Amino acid sequence: MAEIVLRQSPLDHLSLDARAVAEPGPAGVVAGERRFVAKVNLRGDPADEAFVKVAKGALKVFLPTTPNTVDGKRDRYALWLGPDEWLVIGAPGTEGRLVADLRKALDGIVAAVTDVTEGRTVIRLSGVHARETLAKGCGLDLHPRAFGRGRCAQTRLGKANVILHQLDDAPTFDVYVERSFADYLWRWIEDGASEYGFAIVAEPIMAALKARRATR
Repeated sequence: MAEIVLRQSPLDHLSLDARAVAEPGPAGVVAGERRFVAKVNLRGDPADEAFVKVAKGALKVFLPTTPNTVDGKRDRYALWLGPDEWLVIGAPGTEGRLVADLRKALDGIVAAVTDVTEGRTVIRLSGVHARETLAKGCGLDLHPRAFGRGRCAQTRLGKANVILHQLDDAPTFDVYVERSFADYLWRWIEDGASEYGFAIVAEPIMAALKARRATR
């Protein structure tokens, strides 16, 4: 875990908060960075009942066993990455507690818990044309019948390796991108979304917009 005072987003140099708007208006694509989201890689045997039970107790979410699915809500998710691998997502700054809780709970059980928070940042993309923007550079079938709410996948977007997670039917996507590709991918998204109208929102505004949609 990085020291909080030394943390710097890989997109800091783009001054996204200074360019953010309070209301995105008619923009077809709305984007912002979710900084320092907790990310913990968890590995274990899904056939081991003790592992599954203990992990669920520590995380308060199920570990999905269906490929490319997600369990959880709000600030806690478990994303399926492979037959014995998950990416656990938590609120910013909670990775230390997540790792400690999991390691304590899984003591004596064959499992691996690794803090990977600093390896990626998260770009949140939403709006009526968010799906079309992603489809410009992604080989997956992103039609709602194939990739909808509660789905995730490891894929390529443009030239970047990403983890893609669809959170809701708005649609809203979280794109997990490696630090070294964050600048490239942000500029790629901004360029790809320009024909639909593109707006940048700050993280607190993203949360407010999502909550507003949920009450409609």
